[in-house]
Amino acid sequence: MAAQSEGGGKDEIKTHFVTREGSYKLMHHSEYSKPSRVAFNGQTNTPVKLSFVEVNDGTASPDRLCFNVGRELYVYVYKGVRKAADLTKPIDKRIYKGTLPTCHDFNQHYLSPESVLLVVGFTAGQVQLIDPIKKEISKLFNAERLIDKTKVTCIKWIPGSPNQFLVSHGSGQMYLYSEELPCGQTTPQYQPFKQGDGFAVYTCKTRSTRNPLYRWVIGQGAINEFAFSPCARYLAVVGQDGHLRVFQYSTMELLGTMKSFFGGLLCVCWSPDGKYLVTGGEDDLVTVWSFHEKRVVCRGHGHKSWVNMVAFDKYTSTVCDETTSDVIGADGEISSVKANAVASNEGSNHINRLSSTSSNPEFPQTLPPQQTNGKHLNANHSNSSSTPALESSTNLNYISYRFGSVGQDTELCMWDLTEDVLKQPYGKSRTSSSGLLGLNSSSSSSLPRSNSLPSSQKANSVGPVTSNDVSGHAYADGHAHPIQNAVMNASSKFATLSVSDRKESSDKKEHKRNFSLAARNSDKSSVVKSNNVRPVDSAMKLYGTQACPKLDQVPMLEPLVCKKVSHERLTAIAFRNECIVTACQEGIVLTWARPGKVLRDGVE
Repeated sequence: MAAQSEGGGKDEIKTHFVTREGSYKLMHHSEYSKPSRVAFNGQTNTPVKLSFVEVNDGTASPDRLCFNVGRELYVYVYKGVRKAADLTKPIDKRIYKGTLPTCHDFNQHYLSPESVLLVVGFTAGQVQLIDPIKKEISKLFNAERLIDKTKVTCIKWIPGSPNQFLVSHGSGQMYLYSEELPCGQTTPQYQPFKQGDGFAVYTCKTRSTRNPLYRWVIGQGAINEFAFSPCARYLAVVGQDGHLRVFQYSTMELLGTMKSFFGGLLCVCWSPDGKYLVTGGEDDLVTVWSFHEKRVVCRGHGHKSWVNMVAFDKYTSTVCDETTSDVIGADGEISSVKANAVASNEGSNHINRLSSTSSNPEFPQTLPPQQTNGKHLNANHSNSSSTPALESSTNLNYISYRFGSVGQDTELCMWDLTEDVLKQPYGKSRTSSSGLLGLNSSSSSSLPRSNSLPSSQKANSVGPVTSNDVSGHAYADGHAHPIQNAVMNASSKFATLSVSDRKESSDKKEHKRNFSLAARNSDKSSVVKSNNVRPVDSAMKLYGTQACPKLDQVPMLEPLVCKKVSHERLTAIAFRNECIVTACQEGIVLTWARPGKVLRDGVE
């Protein structure tokens, strides 16, 4: 990666960027990748994902990092910004034949300096459990592909459970496994357990308990990602049908839904206090949805192609108590703390207090009915009600959130979600919002069109796509993408009041977004879904509602930072105490030091 300055040309790779708290700098010595790089193969490489775990081994480098590249899986000691990465000594390296790793997750409950549990999903549908430190454990689930033949799209341990994990597939189905139970030798037979709008849940018909414990059938098309809330009570699921669905996990009740502006939703993340979710997908937008109000509160326009991952930065947030506003900076410290504020030297400790209920710091009940077992979770944990709980302390509340996004356009975007935007009522047009600042703008009914993908990804037009108000182009990925337009106006400035006006924002050109039809990315070999699943509401019924507002019905955020930081599509982003970590399709993992965390001659 050639070093380029912040003010370099349009297509130059940036090595630092500036926010209100200071300058983030790329640490070249902290770059992780395959020890011996080979030419990038876009046809076989699956998206590179990141998993972290802290083993508390008493050293200066307690973190472990896992990432996948093509057919290979690597686990390293992650040394952050302080020490150079040693690519010659991975903790574990695995090369797979016939199938490729797609996602992975460390068990944050069962770990020690000598042992950790890592689950890995694959393109052919199998799931493997390994211990990359001890290397004594290796179990395979869905080995004969009798449960599901489609690729694993997301895999996560159940929060607080030492032995249960959830797996989603390209078939649009999700399965609950226990690592202590075997998979049957025949194709599972299921019986209905729970049903609702757009989803159904089944259990296995069997005399003895076996995997999978539960089978969820959700929406139409692939499930792309799911995420548990910070309190572990709620489960958010996004899929190729463009829907976000939020469930109370223990009761399997559907609490709320949202629809993308167009195309599939690819990623989802909860805010640190559990009040908001941010999603990204094929409409090139990031969308913020209020869990409490059950509505879209704003959209973010900055990416020029699909948004692959979104994540909240719990270390750089603005909170307030009853008398003052306190800022958690990038160094994890709180400024302007008064007597009744909750003070902490570590940003992570401070945020973690907000992420749990003040009355019960332990994990709440998260296991579904019939699977509750004192062996797995504390039996004293109480079941949550169907009313969403707001996971903040009684005297301390967020007034501003920071989150980041990465996408197919190779750009990293940082966003500030301010209280001014969050408090705007539904249906208040962006024109009215900008008017509060005395800015003149007019509502636009016809939107300009321009291209969405970088020039290297464009191809010739192949003719129109059937739609009422979109045109079509074919791109290098072989899909036909309807193109939807959007405009930026003065409300974007209103949405980022903490940032001074930037010259490049005024010069920013409009672009068209590339979309894909929801069914295009669905695996053709997907399992046939049950006819008992109730059909979801059509997109036309939801358009213009709080679940899918029109462009002029909610504020449009402008990114605080939008920088090209890679030659290849960005696939992952993670926020750490001292740094931000990004990964690209080529298998390169980069570390960006936060302000004040850059080492000079070995001294901070």
